[in-house]
Amino acid sequence: MCGPEPRTVSRAVMAAAPGPQFLALKPVAAPGSPPGPRRQRRRLNKNKKKSWNKHSDIAAVEEFLEDVRLQERVSGGIVSEKTDENLFFVDTGDETKDLLHNKGKVKPLRIDLILQSDSKVPVPKDILAYQIPNSRKVRKKAEREERLGIVPRKQRLLYARLRNPVAKKKVVPNNNPARDFYDLWSTASPLDKELEGKDVWFLEQTKKMRMKRPHKLNQKPSQVAAIEVIAPGGSYNPTFESHQALLLEAHQVEFKRQRAEEKIRRQVAFPPSEELPTKESVLGELCQGLLVDSDGEEQEGRPKADSEEAEGGPVWNVMCRVKKTERERKKEKMIKKEKHRLKEQKAARQKQQDLFRLRSIKGEVNQLALTLEKRKVKRKEKQKAEANKPRRLGRLKYEDPDLEVKLSDELAGTLRVLKPEGSILTDRFKSLQKRNLIEARIRAKFKRKHKLKYVEKRAFREVTL
Repeated sequence: MCGPEPRTVSRAVMAAAPGPQFLALKPVAAPGSPPGPRRQRRRLNKNKKKSWNKHSDIAAVEEFLEDVRLQERVSGGIVSEKTDENLFFVDTGDETKDLLHNKGKVKPLRIDLILQSDSKVPVPKDILAYQIPNSRKVRKKAEREERLGIVPRKQRLLYARLRNPVAKKKVVPNNNPARDFYDLWSTASPLDKELEGKDVWFLEQTKKMRMKRPHKLNQKPSQVAAIEVIAPGGSYNPTFESHQALLLEAHQVEFKRQRAEEKIRRQVAFPPSEELPTKESVLGELCQGLLVDSDGEEQEGRPKADSEEAEGGPVWNVMCRVKKTERERKKEKMIKKEKHRLKEQKAARQKQQDLFRLRSIKGEVNQLALTLEKRKVKRKEKQKAEANKPRRLGRLKYEDPDLEVKLSDELAGTLRVLKPEGSILTDRFKSLQKRNLIEARIRAKFKRKHKLKYVEKRAFREVTL
C-alpha cells in the first residue's frame, strides 16, 4: 500500500520545482483533481500501402530530402560534409593585394553568368554518345595500318597541306583613291571579270552566277497602279464641274443597281389574277395529245411511226424487228459500196477541176491569211485591253467598291471639318483584288447547324399567366 505514495509526491515536487518547463503535448490535469476517462488509442490497419500513405506522416522526411537536394544544387554537395576551405575564405582587407591576386583572372560577362546553369549537380552522361559504331573493326584497321606502316588518309592530307600551303590572295582594299572608276549602271561590270571564260554549269553549281529567271516571274499580274488617283471631284474642295461629273457617275451606278434589283423582283413576283391558271387550262394541258377523234385517230401529237406507216414508209419498231435475209444483206452491201465509189469519183473530179483554178485558190489562201492576221491583231488588242481588268481567280467575281462621294451640302472648304469617306483597310483590300494578287472574297456568313429550341420556363409562365 506504500507504493503509490512516493509516486504522487514526486509528481508534485516536479510540478512545483522552478526552472524551464516544456509545453505538454496533451493537457495535464490539475493536482488533486480526479482522473478523467482514459481515451482509447485509435487502432489502424497498416498492412497495406494505401494505409501507409493515408495514416503516415512523412512531412519531416520530405522536408529533409528537399533540403539535401537544395544543398546539392547550390553548393554541389551536403554542407556538413564539406571542409572549411570550401565554405569560407580569408579576407585580407588589402584591396591592392586582392587586385594583384586576381590580376590574371578574366571576369566573365554578365550575360554569360546568366546563361550558365545555377546547379552544381553534373549533367548525366549519355552512354550512347560514347559508343563508337564498329569499334572492333576500326581498332583492327588501325592496328593493321600501324603494323604495315600505312599512314591514314587524314594524316596524308594534313601533311600535303603542310608541305604545299595555299597562298591566300591579298584582298585589295576599295578605299584606294587611285582605283579605276566604272559606271554603276552599265551592263559590263568589273566584278564579272573573274567569271569570264568559265563553264556556265560550274558557275551555277558554285553559286557564282545567277540562274536565269523565267520570263513569267518578271511580269506583274496586272498593270494597275497600287495607289490609284481618284477623280478630281473627290477632293476636299473640288470645282463645280468635276463634282457634278462625279455625282453623275455615282447616279448611273446606283441606277444600274436599282434596275437589276427591280428585274429580279419582277421575275420572282406573283403573276396577276388575269394570268393565273384556271381549272380548265390546267385540264387542257394535262389532256394534251390524249384526245381521240371519232375515226379512231389522235388529233395531235401522234407518234412518228404512225405517220410513216400512213405514208407507206418503213416502220422501225424495236419490239417487232424482223431478221433480214441473206439477199437483203447482200443488197445493202452493194448499195454501200456503190455510194463509196461515187464519192471517190466525185473527189477525183474535184481535184482535177482544182488544177484549173489554181489562181483562184491562191487568192482564197491569201484572203484566209489576211483574215487570220486581222484576228490575231484583234486578239492582241483584246488581251491588251483586258490586261488591266481584274480576272476571275476564284468562284466569286470581282465587284467594284462603292464610289466615295459627298453630296453638295456635305462639302467642306477646309480639311479640319472634313469627314472621311470609306475605309483605308477596305480600299487596300479591294486594290489587292483588282490587281489579281488575291481572289475576290466575301465575309463568311454564320450558318446555324441546329435549329433553335424555344423553351418556356416555369417562372416565366407564372408571370405571364
